[in-house]
Amino acid sequence: MDFAQFKIDNGNLVLINGTSHIIWSTNINFTTNFNNSQVVATLFDDGNLVLSNQDITNSTNYLWTSFDHPSHTFMPGSKFGYNKHTRFKQVLTSWKNANDPSPGPFTHEVYMENKYIGQGVNMWNHSVVYWNSGPWTGNNFTGVPYQPNPMFNYTYVNNDDEVYYMYNFFNPSLISNFIMDVNGQTKQVLWMDSTNDWNVFYTDPKQVCNVYSYCGGFGICNEVNSTSTCDCLNGFKPKFEKDWKLSSFSSGCMRKTSLNCGDFGEKDRFWMYKNMRLPINNESLGVGNEVECESGCLEDCDCVGYAYGSGNIGCLIWKREMLNLQQLSQDNVNGSTIYVRLAASEFSSNQDQKQTSTKLKIAIPIGVIAALLILSCFTYIYYRKRRNSKVKVSTTKFHRQNTEGEGLDLIDIQDDDIEVPFFSFESILVATDDFSEQNKLGQGGFGPVYKGIFSGGREIALKRLSSHSGQGINEFKNEVMLIARLQHRNLVKLLGYCIQSSEKILLYEYMANKSLDTFIFDRKRSVVLDWRKRFEIIEGIAKGLLYLHHDSRLRIIHRDLKTSNILLDEELNPKISDFGLARVVEGKITQANTNKVVGTYGYMAPEYAIDGLFSIKSDVFSFGIVILEIISGKRNTGFFNQEEASNLLGLAWRLWTEDKSMDLVDQSLHESCNKEEAIKLINIGLLCVQEDPKDRPNTSNIIMMLGSENSNIISLPRPNQPAFMTRKCGNNNTSSSSNAKSDDVSNNQLTVTIEMGR
Repeated sequence: MDFAQFKIDNGNLVLINGTSHIIWSTNINFTTNFNNSQVVATLFDDGNLVLSNQDITNSTNYLWTSFDHPSHTFMPGSKFGYNKHTRFKQVLTSWKNANDPSPGPFTHEVYMENKYIGQGVNMWNHSVVYWNSGPWTGNNFTGVPYQPNPMFNYTYVNNDDEVYYMYNFFNPSLISNFIMDVNGQTKQVLWMDSTNDWNVFYTDPKQVCNVYSYCGGFGICNEVNSTSTCDCLNGFKPKFEKDWKLSSFSSGCMRKTSLNCGDFGEKDRFWMYKNMRLPINNESLGVGNEVECESGCLEDCDCVGYAYGSGNIGCLIWKREMLNLQQLSQDNVNGSTIYVRLAASEFSSNQDQKQTSTKLKIAIPIGVIAALLILSCFTYIYYRKRRNSKVKVSTTKFHRQNTEGEGLDLIDIQDDDIEVPFFSFESILVATDDFSEQNKLGQGGFGPVYKGIFSGGREIALKRLSSHSGQGINEFKNEVMLIARLQHRNLVKLLGYCIQSSEKILLYEYMANKSLDTFIFDRKRSVVLDWRKRFEIIEGIAKGLLYLHHDSRLRIIHRDLKTSNILLDEELNPKISDFGLARVVEGKITQANTNKVVGTYGYMAPEYAIDGLFSIKSDVFSFGIVILEIISGKRNTGFFNQEEASNLLGLAWRLWTEDKSMDLVDQSLHESCNKEEAIKLINIGLLCVQEDPKDRPNTSNIIMMLGSENSNIISLPRPNQPAFMTRKCGNNNTSSSSNAKSDDVSNNQLTVTIEMGR
């Protein structure tokens, strides 16, 4: 077995493999009179590896430092910039793939244009810039959010000798760095002792499809409705299958069958793709219509595809390779239709001619027209009889599985516009590494939540319903039906589902920052959420609730709104999740009742917990609790300082009546906090948790109070005393779902979820 060595050799740091071959070296050229036998290497506490001439306390003796050669990592305290005399610059370079640290295609460096040297940062894919930071304003880059930041101190230096950026932590106990990821994104990661793992809380570009040529030549980037971010065009395959399996797609795709350009054999054809982002590096062809555009491409052996548009677009053709392709969403109006050239053998004999060619005008014989008319008549009669003799089946169904003699045929989703993809259980096992503990994100009320990595490297969150969770087929179906209908930036997006035997699994978009409670109740992570970000999170949750209560096609009452059900994406935007307990109310109805009370202790409105009455106002009550928890950093239940109050509501009310509301604000927010906004939010929170539901504001009024600069403490209504809910209802050992059977009486079953971190 070969053994690698890392040592000092002739004054240089070298990495040597088992055959004594030098893999890497600092490559310093010493003068003839330099005594390199006294060279030492030192790893400092800040992560800087220094090669120096004995005296490590004097930086003038430094011969080489890792901070000057950052590879793919930008460390706190290191410089990132350019030396104007030596023209040496620090460059972040991605790895080739997750297992290969050799240089990849993506780099991150300062502006090098003479007029603007050092005034911003670019990201490159080889020779193409696909992202820039915008100029430095003195405090932050114009194109980068979250700056100034309560966690970091950013420094910008521009003098006659050099220009560079640097950052340091206000709290030196935090461990964080920037990396140039293999997918072309710059990510800032923070080490979490609680999870013993890195947590990503900042990424640019936000979407990998914004990375230039992320999927390489003839690869399509798709972040909309695909389990794989990158796919090859039809008739193509990955150029290097091994790289693709490691989620490194920049090598792109190659043809399965060579083109046939010339007069021999069957002519090449074109495969049509709709709603695409067009590749760059196109050429214009001066022709009059689409037919001539296709012919012009066919006659050019270098032409691999074309697009034709009206107006100034005209005929565009691409030669040799198509780069930066992206499949856009259906509601994106900027998409174009593109035709990709393929060998004729790639098309099946029954391929629809609309897919293989543009609309060439061919005369159709009269006999064929007559035959089609007769066939259409018979088809119409057949389907009319079939429709009258069969029960109507909707177009979108849940997958049917037979399990141990029990046939599960879930009720259809009655909406032709909804499609819920089905994922096989086998693919889920592969993606989650057989539900390994390493992929477990947390424990929800109805079962564990896992992270899965599907083909193409796409990360998806999976909620695996526990067999004894109490969420049965109805709740499962309820959640799928509801989320499939809901589309809002502050609601989590459902990507698919799986039913097999006793397994019921929901697949959601993966939220890198997990849930809100993991931030606000954690001493270290809470500093990431400064006052402005917390205010934005509260606004986002309110907008999501407004959509559920008023703006969506259905009026939906969530019934389990809490901080652990608020997920945060990479930009820390909030998304409401977990709709297993949600209920739809018809028309203008805003209230309903139930004999089975389900929810989480500490967030349930009193009229719901005691009388089973739920409404949009019971959601508002839960939202008020969430507001107070976000502001204070305390749980409504659990901190129980009996000398102050029995719970957070009691504490907030006592401080309010004593005109000491600022004492409720989390200590980590005191420097960034806006006092007027803080008192306004506490006022709104207390309005939401008033005992009488009629006194609580609706979500549209909450949005107005949050958004108006004039809605200060003077103009807002004074809250009445809240419903304290000082003791738990039911048994403390009650699980997250009741297993008791309903009797034919009016007594309510009360189901209590005990809060756990996700």
